[in-house]
Amino acid sequence: MPRFLTIGYGDRSGYDATSDTLRTAAHAQDAMLKAAGAVIGVAGRPVQVRNPGAGGVQRKEGAYLRSDLPIAGFALIEAADLEDAIAKVSTTPCAVAQGVVEVWPLDESR
Repeated sequence: MPRFLTIGYGDRSGYDATSDTLRTAAHAQDAMLKAAGAVIGVAGRPVQVRNPGAGGVQRKEGAYLRSDLPIAGFALIEAADLEDAIAKVSTTPCAVAQGVVEVWPLDESR
């Protein structure tokens, strides 16, 4: 079955502004995805890693990309297709709590 990397963006103020009912349902959706084999995690502190020309590893604290909302978490899910993946993440915490979820199809044929 195809796999998709999802990146959830959101912040505490959006989460706090969301009703308890929606948040509870969203966390239940996360639990169902996890029970189905999804790998789900909250984002920790990022580190940028470079090795230009294989001449030595360079490390820098912090995210490389910037966005209006911070990255809140990641998931690796299985879905029949992109539409199924979208349906599965459309009721997760970041999607319903004033955030955004990006869905990235993985091409694992390489």
